[in-house]
Amino acid sequence: MIRLASTEDLPAIDALIEAAYSPYIVRIKAKPGPMLEDYAQLIARRQVQLLDVQGRVLGLLVLIVEEHALLLDNVAVHPEAQGRGYGRQLIEHAETQARQLGLPQIRLYTNQAMAENLGLYQALGYRETHRAVDQGFQRVFMEKTIGNR
Repeated sequence: MIRLASTEDLPAIDALIEAAYSPYIVRIKAKPGPMLEDYAQLIARRQVQLLDVQGRVLGLLVLIVEEHALLLDNVAVHPEAQGRGYGRQLIEHAETQARQLGLPQIRLYTNQAMAENLGLYQALGYRETHRAVDQGFQRVFMEKTIGNR
């Protein structure tokens, strides 16, 4: 089940973010951007959705509505739950949200050092638009046009 996060979910969110992103610290030589976010503030803005499987938070989405697109600011799956299709399920949920909001595009970005993410996003129909240093990180920006179903 994918649901909106509440402040009661903060410990589970912190644990998920730590587990999902700490392996990248060595590769990036810094904490990845998602480890630096204020999730309490994002929850207050109703921008965090969780994949809850039998009462356990196994995945997370941070979605930010922009003027002409939905920004998929963060998608994370707990390492113990990876390989079960949860990442794809979360991304498909984000695309459904964009359609429901009448937004024609989803935008996202990932760290250049997270090469495995690039392959997943490309397989799901996202195309690279550019690369840039953003907030001190080497990022790859991607987008996908969302059709109405």
